[in-house]
Amino acid sequence: MNSSRFQNINDLREVLGERAEPANSPAERWSTITRDLSNIELPDEFDARKVWPHCKTISKIRDQSRCGSCWAFATTGVMSDRLCIHSNGTVNVDLSVRDVVSCCDYCGAGCDGGYSRRAWDYWITKGIVTGGTYEDKEGCQPYPFPACSREPNPNLFPPCPREPYDTPECQQTCVQGYNGTYEKDKYFGKSFYYVATDEKQIRQEILLNGPVQASMSVFADFANYHSGIYHHTVHYYVGSHAIRIVGWGEQYGVPYWIVANSWNTDWGEDGFFRILRGKDECAIETSVQAGLPQIRRLSDFH
Repeated sequence: MNSSRFQNINDLREVLGERAEPANSPAERWSTITRDLSNIELPDEFDARKVWPHCKTISKIRDQSRCGSCWAFATTGVMSDRLCIHSNGTVNVDLSVRDVVSCCDYCGAGCDGGYSRRAWDYWITKGIVTGGTYEDKEGCQPYPFPACSREPNPNLFPPCPREPYDTPECQQTCVQGYNGTYEKDKYFGKSFYYVATDEKQIRQEILLNGPVQASMSVFADFANYHSGIYHHTVHYYVGSHAIRIVGWGEQYGVPYWIVANSWNTDWGEDGFFRILRGKDECAIETSVQAGLPQIRRLSDFH
């Protein structure tokens, strides 16, 4: 493996924390949204970062560091994006990855991987507090692990630790100095649904409601991605990864998705990547998930 961020397959596998629901799991109580698009013409290009520039989280790239928490990053990222979009910019916060990773006891195993669908359920039933990155220290519960680099001679960020982090303990309090309480800081979801496995349906969902969360199969050559429109040429499967689709476009006749990753800004195209669209590349169009937020009244804010 020639990637500077991942020295070997195990390095890569450790950050691929998206888990598939067990075959014997209870019947899904969530619906799949399929819209009638017969009379709708979708734009050839769409970038949520440009359409909703006042929503800071859409263009923000975070770093899961050496923790398999992609499932929590992707879900809370989309939740945060949609809170801002559907509140017309009045709610512009990061929802806490730490809260989900450490306190959702039925979501999986924290830094050892989890189920993104259950994170959506946690948002609806329990609520999620605010929390930015380790570096910005924003919100009730910021992320506990620093952004890191696996570059041979890192200059933007410190080197990643040699061993993966343990899942942080659940703490139902806000960090010292934060002006608010854990219970009153929570934001809740109103709904969750799957988006039909069809690229036009996915585009329409993003157009109407904002970025979506998806799972993708990761093959060994994905670690070496730097720029361009990715499609896998190596068939060595490494694991499943949760990501955030923020838009789409076309280059030289090749359609692509614009996707936000959680491996820092020194990976890919400033933390984003483009991937072939319309061919279910790496199964990225198979399990697309989304939901809508509850919007607090201004009088509810503290």
